Amino acid sequence: MSIKVFTGAPKALVRSIALAAVFSAVTFTGHAAASTTVTASTAAAFTSPINKFTSSEFLNGVWRRTAALSVPATSASTAAFKPGVQIKFADGQVRKITSVYKVGANLSIYVDGGLLDGDKVGAPRTVSTVVPTAVAPSAPAVTAPVVTAPAAPSSTYTASMNSFTNADWDNGIYRKAAGFSIPKTTTNKAAFVVGASVKLADGQVRKVSAVYDVGAHLSVMLSGSVLSAASVGYPKTISVVSGTSTSAPVAVAPTPAPTPAPTPAPAPSVPVVSDGSGIDLVGVNFGSGVFDPGTVPGIYNKGYTYADESYYKRHAGLGFKLVRLGFLWERIQPKLGTELDAAELARIKLSLDHAQKYGIKVILDMHNYYRYYGKVINSPEVPREQFAETWRKIAVEVSRHPAMYGYGLMNEPYNTGNNLWPQTAQAAGQAIRKVDPTKWIMVAGDRYSSAFHWQKYNTSLINDPWMRDPKNNLVYEAHQYLDFDYSGTYTRRDETYAPMLGVERVKPWVEWLKANKLRGYLGEHGIPDFSPSAVVATDNLLAYLNANCIPSSYWAAGPRWGENIMALDVASGKHRPQLAPLQKHAAAKKTCSTIGPL
Repeated sequence: MSIKVFTGAPKALVRSIALAAVFSAVTFTGHAAASTTVTASTAAAFTSPINKFTSSEFLNGVWRRTAALSVPATSASTAAFKPGVQIKFADGQVRKITSVYKVGANLSIYVDGGLLDGDKVGAPRTVSTVVPTAVAPSAPAVTAPVVTAPAAPSSTYTASMNSFTNADWDNGIYRKAAGFSIPKTTTNKAAFVVGASVKLADGQVRKVSAVYDVGAHLSVMLSGSVLSAASVGYPKTISVVSGTSTSAPVAVAPTPAPTPAPTPAPAPSVPVVSDGSGIDLVGVNFGSGVFDPGTVPGIYNKGYTYADESYYKRHAGLGFKLVRLGFLWERIQPKLGTELDAAELARIKLSLDHAQKYGIKVILDMHNYYRYYGKVINSPEVPREQFAETWRKIAVEVSRHPAMYGYGLMNEPYNTGNNLWPQTAQAAGQAIRKVDPTKWIMVAGDRYSSAFHWQKYNTSLINDPWMRDPKNNLVYEAHQYLDFDYSGTYTRRDETYAPMLGVERVKPWVEWLKANKLRGYLGEHGIPDFSPSAVVATDNLLAYLNANCIPSSYWAAGPRWGENIMALDVASGKHRPQLAPLQKHAAAKKTCSTIGPL
């Protein structure tokens, strides 16, 4: 696309995008070891309402797929709900908090044990912290219980390993951390819990350090170094082991409640690769955050804005669970080298909160065309190091938010000068990896990221081995429009489009991805509302992308588009013919194990 100047409305002037991934939440406040059953009498110390969230992820504020709940993040609840603290639910059961995440204005509180029933313990009920009732001074001393010391471990339950093999898995063994994947059965969930010891096929025994519920599977993380798939992977099995009694009992004093440890380094997060449950392949762009770039930083809600909650609700209802959210560098950091702007950062975090509420994943898109206040990166005014450092700061703030899906390093670089974009993208990617080891990093192509022109302008993107390493979870982002000049302005109303035009235009990029065993993402494509032939071409384009497991996001959706010919949200609310192929392929739910065509 060739249009570079944009203001605040149409695409002709504005150019250019889960698993309830709660384990990558924004602020991690701690983790506690698995608890034991509470036997002491309890007394309420602090009571909080439970959030009234009900969605595919929540039932009355209680998580549907893991033992957790959500409460308002007041100062009192933040101080009260800590890892290791016991809490009492409305039905009388007591559980121990294992970890707490601050997600915008709310706290996600994880507890030990099985799933909670939101109908029994969720909103409008409350949850309370509990403390052991004090024992009177005259009470007799408590006799230490007698327990048997464990002997050598013996197998008690055996599970089969998943046969996943791709860039992230080798015969069901996670390549980048000590972990493995097994089917999520009731018995597997009960047996493979934090603190359990497991025996691998080669005889070694390790402790379970974390368990993640990923669709139809469990990702079980272990202590120690990375496992060898050749030795312990599929089709071998894995067993939970326990101690057998010795003949002589050993008296053991009750273990005091642990003192919460300092916040640890992030545990291995749920792999961004899906392990069989599928990935969302069709999404939309919310572009109003990049309107009025000629006035930067600009005035919020005057020159630019962000989609409010209603847009996330609407597009989730239409079937779109992926959003590419545009923002401008000058707004998130008005002065180079300084801290991020708190107000703009809060707007982006609120957008992530909206997305999380409706099960949407977000790709943050720095929509700056390789420029900062009009100066190209790698110029004296805009050093490459500052670009990389800005992305590092952004990652620090958002990497643990459960709605975060990927980092869009730069929208449509063009005229980058001396072909320095590859080194610049690598510097930013490596800066993000210091903070976030797993989430996708979207690397756009030069020459406005044109898929059709990709092989002419972007082969040097992968000259460095780091940019080709599948462990780095890099995704190469192209854009493609159908009009005669590739611009997406659609100025010729009488232009017609061959049914396979979209496929033909993206094919050079897709073939390059395949030849180099890389991942791809079509960050922008769009068509006008007056062209039936463009609808057919888009239908075929999406079918081709989905067949290759390549996600895409349509331009554009969200607020302030007026009656723009390409927008899915228009002021009049009239029928949008573009919706038909988008919804068709979003609903297809093709199961892809990862972003393709790797």
